[in-house]
Amino acid sequence: MFYYLLKYVVLGPLLRLMFRPRIEGLEHIPESGAAIVAGNHLSFSDHFLMPAIIKRRITFLAKAEYFTGPGIRGRLTAAFFHSAGQIPVDRTGKEAGQAAIREGLGVLRKGELLGIYPEGTRSHDGRLYKGKVGVAAMALKAQVPVIPCAMIGTFEAQPPGQKMPNFQKVSIRFGAPLDFSRYAGMENEKAVLRAVTDEIMYAILGLSGQEYVDKYAAVVKAEEAERAAAASRRKFPRMPLS
Repeated sequence: MFYYLLKYVVLGPLLRLMFRPRIEGLEHIPESGAAIVAGNHLSFSDHFLMPAIIKRRITFLAKAEYFTGPGIRGRLTAAFFHSAGQIPVDRTGKEAGQAAIREGLGVLRKGELLGIYPEGTRSHDGRLYKGKVGVAAMALKAQVPVIPCAMIGTFEAQPPGQKMPNFQKVSIRFGAPLDFSRYAGMENEKAVLRAVTDEIMYAILGLSGQEYVDKYAAVVKAEEAERAAAASRRKFPRMPLS
């Protein structure tokens, strides 16, 4: 009930007013049945803007940190994300990927829409990064189509680290469903999972027009952080103790 209150009364109208989204390809979202909507991830607002314009309820896999904040504020944030249709997923440890797949399959088995960002994290520079194969594993195991989606302009509307978004027009494009039934029974083959994931990312790229980086976003972020730390050490070398 609270999900639809947010969608149609509280958050949805506010997001439409702020972003005035231009929607393309909404007819590609099936009216019923399970499907995965796989999109690029440029902004914190993406979590709420896409659900606001899709008629059906869509459930996203979200990082567990949104649900584990301390104090009253943390509890309120967790309650909000739960109400908005988000499922917490722990992204740390060896079982993180399998946990996300189990949660996603649970949504799909109920015949619902599952939203996922194959990059695994927000883009820190507006580019599109290599997708993780969890989206392919879920699509093949559940035997469901994947609808590619591109958020355009949300990076500029709310860059990383900016709490309040700017009032700015954005676009949301949905592509034709991708059918991977030709890979039925091959969901445990690494080469197949990689090929399916790359096909999904290529479809997103075609919709978004972003620059593509054939590395995982988390790896690039870590590399850039290390370079920044090294530069800082060179600029401010540690003085020897006397």
